[in-house]
Amino acid sequence: MSRTVAQVIVDSLAQLDVTHVFGVVGDALNPLTDAIRRAEGIEWIGCRHEEVAAFAAGAQAQLTDTIGVCMGTVGPGSVHLLNGLYDAAKSHAPVLAIAGQVPQADLGTEMFQEVDNDLLFKDVAVFRATVTSPEQIPGLLEIAVRTAISRGGPAVLTVPGDVGDKKVENDREPRFSLAERSTRPDDPALDAAAQLLNAAEKVTLLVGRGARQAREDVLALADRLGAPMVLTLKAKEGFEDDNPFEVGQTGLIGNPAAAQAMDHADLLLLLGTDFPYRAWYPTGKKVIQVDAVAEHIGRRVPVDIGLVGDVAPTVAALLPRLSPQASRTHLDDARAHFERWHAGQRRLASPEHDKGLVGKVRSVFDNAEHQIRPEALAALIDEHAAGDAVFTSDTGMATVWLSRFVRMTGSRRLLGSYNLGSMANAMPQAIGAQLQDRDRQVIAFCGDGGLSMLLGDLMTIRTHRLPVKLVVFDNRRLGMVKLEQEQAGLPEFGTELDNPDFAAVGTALGLTGIRVTDPDDLAEAVQRALSTEGPVLLDVLTNPEEMSVPPKPTVDQGWGFAIAKVKEHLRSTGDKS
Repeated sequence: MSRTVAQVIVDSLAQLDVTHVFGVVGDALNPLTDAIRRAEGIEWIGCRHEEVAAFAAGAQAQLTDTIGVCMGTVGPGSVHLLNGLYDAAKSHAPVLAIAGQVPQADLGTEMFQEVDNDLLFKDVAVFRATVTSPEQIPGLLEIAVRTAISRGGPAVLTVPGDVGDKKVENDREPRFSLAERSTRPDDPALDAAAQLLNAAEKVTLLVGRGARQAREDVLALADRLGAPMVLTLKAKEGFEDDNPFEVGQTGLIGNPAAAQAMDHADLLLLLGTDFPYRAWYPTGKKVIQVDAVAEHIGRRVPVDIGLVGDVAPTVAALLPRLSPQASRTHLDDARAHFERWHAGQRRLASPEHDKGLVGKVRSVFDNAEHQIRPEALAALIDEHAAGDAVFTSDTGMATVWLSRFVRMTGSRRLLGSYNLGSMANAMPQAIGAQLQDRDRQVIAFCGDGGLSMLLGDLMTIRTHRLPVKLVVFDNRRLGMVKLEQEQAGLPEFGTELDNPDFAAVGTALGLTGIRVTDPDDLAEAVQRALSTEGPVLLDVLTNPEEMSVPPKPTVDQGWGFAIAKVKEHLRSTGDKS
């Protein structure tokens, strides 16, 4: 018995073990959503905004290393997918997006809601095609899925409104088998890299997400070289737990120990990272880079030897070629510096900090009203969260506090828009993560600006009874933008947010809302939020003046902050007159 185009697509999703499809229903999608309605094992997740659908699908793809699926109907519905799909592209997450289109006879006539999908998705999709006849299914579907998985990114299949319910006469089952591959460089390249490493006295590793499958060999490599290990944010998951070589992150969210480890090295070894911030790479160092993608080699920092291959087999092949480093001074110095910094951060996050002499003096300048410190909130979440919790974080200060105070120990997972840098990603990604496993704790570190941007999908959480824990760092600011302005010597402008009581909003929408304004109430509120069944929105009013000091603050930055504060004071004084 022949099936429709829509039925073949939905049956194929079941074959791929897809359990959720995210989107907003609408005309051209009707044949597809009806097929989902009748399917066993696939749940339609109706979102309030298609951007949320794309973020949620990308989150599932990253957690499972399999295809995530979202849908957007004709015109605006497909346009709304774009930001979440760009995040999937930047995160190398395989996502299949089904986009609606006007009927074929209306194409090119500027029909109501008509958008050129092939042009719209040209920059973001690793594959895109429009189904114009039933005979193209399942062939186009196979190509879309294989391309999304092999190249790591979104594939977009556009289905016009008059195609989805047409019969597929050549009704064969699609085949999606795709064998995994693993590559390593040739022996001469490995010999040259080993020669350079053996000659170096102080090696520092910069380890990224691409090395996570090689954890044990990478730890053995650090031990062999006596090398401190600087982690990118995406490498926290996998390398932060039980790692005697780790010295934290570099970059704006990093710490002085990591910056020192890179600055004092004479050779940097980059493993599975495309860390993009050129200003944070030291100059005058020998550099070896290992990456599976050839075009990543050398595009951030000049490289002496580029090793194209997967990190696991490459490091395994390097290890027998390396001599043990006799001196551990470089490693020991970096680790000691990191432990001192980390101890200072723990003191700053302590509820008793502002009651001590140092805390009282500091509070005069940055917390005169004794508001809740975001560091204390992040540290308490880390203390009470489950060992297998999934964390998501909004771009900006929420990510800074997670980076510094939440440890990815045990089997914890971490998701964020760490390549695209989008606002409003934490809550949608938490939706995808929670649907993947309803019994697993999912905690979203939400900025107040990010949460309010897609606030409507709190109703999606309520509708599907998802026990997500939304922690709102409510500083009434676009905090990272404020920091950027003041660092440049500009007074804060346009960053202040006139927020509602988010806890009351959450309560009105069917979540458990908890609002915290007093530091003395914080610990109890965090424990209650994490232990309460069902969805919780924990709205914590944090100190908007709290600064994240860069690992290597410059004199110019210091003057910038000082000048900005003077300008802000003069402006506020003038406002009162």
